[in-house]
Amino acid sequence: MMSADAPKSLVYTVRLPIRWGDMDAIGHVNNTVYFRFMEQARIEWFSQLSCLPDERGHGPVIINAHCTFLKPLKYPDTVEVRMYLGAMGRSSVETICEMCSVQDGLKVYAHGGAKVVWVDPINEKSVQLPDAIVKFLA
Repeated sequence: MMSADAPKSLVYTVRLPIRWGDMDAIGHVNNTVYFRFMEQARIEWFSQLSCLPDERGHGPVIINAHCTFLKPLKYPDTVEVRMYLGAMGRSSVETICEMCSVQDGLKVYAHGGAKVVWVDPINEKSVQLPDAIVKFLA
């Protein structure tokens, strides 16, 4: 997990509506939904770079995910997810997300992220990150 002060680069922003069904019995967005928000941003960015699983099945796997909940998001609202990239290795990249309430002037309500490793599922081994991601970060 990266510290909040570690160098990072904004790569993608998406706004997602908070749905009524995203809330739990306490009346705020369930903790699992925050991971879906981060996943949606990550997958949309990978798709934009044409970096979804390839014809050999090589693709992203999450090996560590985390989230810090600062203030509860509630329906109705829209969450803006800002995705940053942190440390990059041969086969991995750290993704960091801020989740902000649009209704509350884009204040950060949660932050988290995931370490993504590109893998070959047949051999169950890591493989080099796609060129599009490496070039993007260069």
